[in-house]
Amino acid sequence: MIATDRVIIVGAGLAALYAALAMAPRPVLMISPDPLGQGASSAWAQGGVAAAMGKGDSPARHAADTLRAGAGTVDPAVADLVTTEARAHILNLTALGTPFDRDDKGGYILSREAAHSLARVVRVKGDQAGAEIMRALVAAVRAAPSVQVAEGWVATGLLMQGGRVTGVTAARASGSAPVAIAAPAVLIAGGGSGGLFALTTNPPRIRGEAVGMAARAGAAIADAEFVQFHPTAIDAGLDPAPLATEALRGEGAWLVSVGGGRFMVPLHPDAELAPRDIVARGVHAEWRAGRRPALDCRQVGSGIATQFPAVAAACARAGIDPTSQPIPVAAAAHYHMGGIDTDLDGRSSLPGLWACGEAASTGLHGANRLASNGLLEALVFARRAALSIGIAEVAAPPVVLPDPAPAPLPDPALVTELRKAMTAGAGVLRDAEGLKATLDQISRIRAAQPDSQQLANMTATATLICAAALARRESRGAHCRTDFPDTLPQAQRSRMTLAQALQQTTQTEPT
Repeated sequence: MIATDRVIIVGAGLAALYAALAMAPRPVLMISPDPLGQGASSAWAQGGVAAAMGKGDSPARHAADTLRAGAGTVDPAVADLVTTEARAHILNLTALGTPFDRDDKGGYILSREAAHSLARVVRVKGDQAGAEIMRALVAAVRAAPSVQVAEGWVATGLLMQGGRVTGVTAARASGSAPVAIAAPAVLIAGGGSGGLFALTTNPPRIRGEAVGMAARAGAAIADAEFVQFHPTAIDAGLDPAPLATEALRGEGAWLVSVGGGRFMVPLHPDAELAPRDIVARGVHAEWRAGRRPALDCRQVGSGIATQFPAVAAACARAGIDPTSQPIPVAAAAHYHMGGIDTDLDGRSSLPGLWACGEAASTGLHGANRLASNGLLEALVFARRAALSIGIAEVAAPPVVLPDPAPAPLPDPALVTELRKAMTAGAGVLRDAEGLKATLDQISRIRAAQPDSQQLANMTATATLICAAALARRESRGAHCRTDFPDTLPQAQRSRMTLAQALQQTTQTEPT
């Protein structure tokens, strides 16, 4: 057991970095599986940060769009809070050195994405927002004397005493025996769950482990069933699948199928700019029917290479020329609206544990996240959680971590089996039979390597996603039940512990 007075931050993406800076001068220890700035979904974010920065826009209008996209389960108080704070965080990131796109007069260049009523997404070099924001934050964290980063380590569980979280267990990311680290508070900011699915746009490590360790400790998990599938992952056989940012559709790109027809036009008045769940199901339907869907960017023009360099690079790797041919696309797991249930200050249901970023569920996203609200939520709640934990300066020397004995990592074959099971049974389209079969597979996978805490974290989150999806006998937002296609008149969020999820898996679902 190692004891420290540093606050432990699990994760090293945007939410974790921003919280560490907001907590200064209070000493923190960040647990980062990869070198700082790498391996986090934040660095791969292409769209940008949504904020009411333009003429004619307002936080109230931004909040209204968020509520509308969320299909009835967005918490209005959270939407008001986040959209009101948005502008201040854009200005703060600018002060930290983020080179947001600006016009000749210094104004922010804004783009429009799906389900926004007007252009309000602040970008960097077209599709480089996540990478550039992370670059600025990493530089600031490297220069912050209060922040210690344990690179090459992964948190595997939470320490509990008297019902309170008192620290974490951690292991080398390369595989080792666990080390217990006691701390005054823990902030989980370890990312989402997209990698639990076979087709995902998330980095390889983002497989629900952060949510799972909180769930295994008894934390309430909210909205677990709501997984957002991005409609335009580049379908080129790569894992993870590169993303073709939604901003391309904002600039005029069309979704077409074999033969060149625009299939979204008859499905929604906003066609390609309809809410993501609708576009994802449209793409998925074309894909299942064998009419290979594609994103036709030829209307965007030859500026793709300079306006959207990440997309251009991904296309080049796949041998696709987006200026002359459509880009094959598929719906891929992209963002988990569910996560650790938190209040307005990032507190979880467990004393001593806070959460922010994609690992948390604040009530902002509801059943269908509004485009580019993800980074915004991470910024707002990272700061609020930091202030809630407290920023008092305390004496805390650097943590000296030992060199634990090697230990096996999760069996790659079991992880692959889990990912295939989740895509088959809890993907874009769901039904009771498929969800129950997936829950059975998850149980078998967990039993096959019972000594792996990381696998236990993955299977815990997968169990919660499927159990919550089985319990929600309706279709709402990103959650589509083919056996319950209607949306119930009464909208409500879901909250479930892992114990409740496991209990439900043994019960017969009422018809």
